[in-house]
Amino acid sequence: MLTLKTLRDDPQHVIDKLAVKNFDAKDIVYKVLELDDHRKALQTESDSLLAKQKQLAAQVGGLMKEGKKAEAEEVKKEVGELKAKSNDLLAQADANNKELQEQLVLLPNMPCDLVIPGKGAEDNQVVKMGGPEAHLPQDALPHWELAKKYDIIDFDLGVKLTGAGFPVYKGKGAKLQRALINYFLDFNTAAGYKEVEPPVMVNAASGFGTGQLPDKEAQMYYVGLDDFYMVPTAEVPVTNIFRDVILGNEDFPQKLTAYTPCFRREAGSYGKDVRGLNRLHQFDKVEIVRIEKPENSYAALDEMVAHVEKLVNSLGLKYRILRLCGGDLSFTSAITYDFELWSAAQKRWLEISSVSNFETYQANRLHLRYRDENGKMQLCHTLNGSSLALPRVVASLLEDYETETGVIIPEVLRPYTGFDKID
Repeated sequence: MLTLKTLRDDPQHVIDKLAVKNFDAKDIVYKVLELDDHRKALQTESDSLLAKQKQLAAQVGGLMKEGKKAEAEEVKKEVGELKAKSNDLLAQADANNKELQEQLVLLPNMPCDLVIPGKGAEDNQVVKMGGPEAHLPQDALPHWELAKKYDIIDFDLGVKLTGAGFPVYKGKGAKLQRALINYFLDFNTAAGYKEVEPPVMVNAASGFGTGQLPDKEAQMYYVGLDDFYMVPTAEVPVTNIFRDVILGNEDFPQKLTAYTPCFRREAGSYGKDVRGLNRLHQFDKVEIVRIEKPENSYAALDEMVAHVEKLVNSLGLKYRILRLCGGDLSFTSAITYDFELWSAAQKRWLEISSVSNFETYQANRLHLRYRDENGKMQLCHTLNGSSLALPRVVASLLEDYETETGVIIPEVLRPYTGFDKID
């Protein structure tokens, strides 16, 4: 979340920047400042009462030694009254601080200066296009038909076992899933990312730390009996490894990668955009996460974008990179680059990765800090990216690499699949 200092230093700047996200922050910003002023006033009054209590309490012993018992009792009574008033002030301060925090978490992260205003996806900036087109079939079948034709993904069986959005991968389809996960992890670890295997359920503190709570409860699966949430992305548990951590200068950068299944309710999704693998409730994804000093985070972001692009290129798929406009930027992100693959059959772009810099927004919620060269405590910057989300990669591989004799497996995947064709 945004820091109080950020709001104090230039409230109008915060209001103007959040307007780029189409968020009217004026009322919340000035409510926060009003609550902060009240907090300071309560603190000043509480400190004054505490000092007076100490002063009077020190007099009691002397009065008792002088035999002035009645006067000592009067002073004790006054001390008691001051203590009761102090307790009342503490209760007011607790209520005030709770409301202040509730208001702060309503404010999204400010977009960085590279982010342009816009209403939604239609206003995103295409910053690069790449990938070959020579092998793209002219009359490609959609991946859900190919999945049935080759008996590699069973959507109906998934409905039987669980419900819509929970496919069953079979035979070479299951092997392709495993191959992609292993290839993506190996690709990331070769670039210096340390592999971790986190839990796929997290507590509320973890959800709050990365900003999924209280913003995205409706999108997360909740296990009520244990008060756990199924992870919507590995970003949540992996970034929370650093919750309440203080790093030293020698600890940077932190580079982690992880595979997890991801669970998303996708409430309100319907129509052709959810057909086949386009939008699932459970899917596999490999993630990369970085913790950086503020001065290095944008260079790290560029490295992450280049890393994901190299990975996409290795699969031989047509892609484009978008810089999201303010209206399409997530609640927590300061800047995001999306990668999309071209679906030869559906004739549209499919998102497979988001690479984002959250600057200090998540770190403030996580209490993730480091000591700078002067020993002063500073907030870290957090970044993450999909490297990659599997469903739409599989969809594009099936549609783009289909031939008359079967679906060709890209060369880089063959050591992982153990076969060069799905037929």
